[in-house]
Amino acid sequence: MTQPEIKLRFNLQPLSLRERLFGYAILVRLNRPIGILLLLWPALWALWMAGDGQPRWDVVLIFILGVALMRSAGCAINDYADRDIDGKVARTRHRPLAVGLISPKEALALFVVLSLAAFGLVLMLDWKTVAMSFVALALAAFYPFMKRFTHLPQLVLGMAFGWAVPMAFMALTGAVSDAGWLLYIGAIVWALIYDTEYAMVDREDDIKIGVKSTAILFGQYDRLMIGLLQLTMLALLVMVGSKLELGLYYQLGVLAGGGMFLRQQVMIRKREPKRCFEAFLNNNGFGMIIFVGLVLDYLLAG
Repeated sequence: MTQPEIKLRFNLQPLSLRERLFGYAILVRLNRPIGILLLLWPALWALWMAGDGQPRWDVVLIFILGVALMRSAGCAINDYADRDIDGKVARTRHRPLAVGLISPKEALALFVVLSLAAFGLVLMLDWKTVAMSFVALALAAFYPFMKRFTHLPQLVLGMAFGWAVPMAFMALTGAVSDAGWLLYIGAIVWALIYDTEYAMVDREDDIKIGVKSTAILFGQYDRLMIGLLQLTMLALLVMVGSKLELGLYYQLGVLAGGGMFLRQQVMIRKREPKRCFEAFLNNNGFGMIIFVGLVLDYLLAG
């Protein structure tokens, strides 16, 4: 079914409850959990570091659920912001708002409901962490509109996706240590890496419609810039490990992560959209291997 046919189908006939719920699920990317995972890994790193390998499990559960809710809310507001753009991009032309499966008002309402649900979870934590959650909400709301004004929307995405790091330190220790802020910077750099790879998929379409991204900003130097960012990310992880006196298993995890970054460089070598998207997906494995090394270090070291 073509896009005009899809729009005609949903404009002529009222939607059943099942079709509406399906549209909501696709809107918040429940069929593509990669965004939740990329948001979750830095939060888990921070929880284990702030908790010295033994974080409170109630706090861990709150953060896991909060991450899922806020990522879903972010998708809703993102598609609302891009409702007039997605139909012009090959990768996004079948999104629910683009085909008229759900309305812009519904997307906004879902963003509000999911954000309130996440805020309800945060209320179970201390007031300082609650106060920090307003920054997370602001970043999530503003990020989707940044691609119209700056070539660095990926920087704002990193600030939003990484904000769980200082929140985790605050929730478990009552303050954000130097290691916590370094890890937050690392999370921002990591987002610049994987979201630039993601933006490379849409670069040609984005240029045509006037959307900005780091992939467009970096141009022919995209692979070099991603490589420099990858080296920076690894250096920040080593610095965090040094400050927290983490040992061999953590360092091996970072080394394995470096190997995954090298693999990503191979994937994006020819700048083929499919391979760039595979490089983006590969970052889930990077996040996981860092976490596994961290957990093993706390369990087995010393």
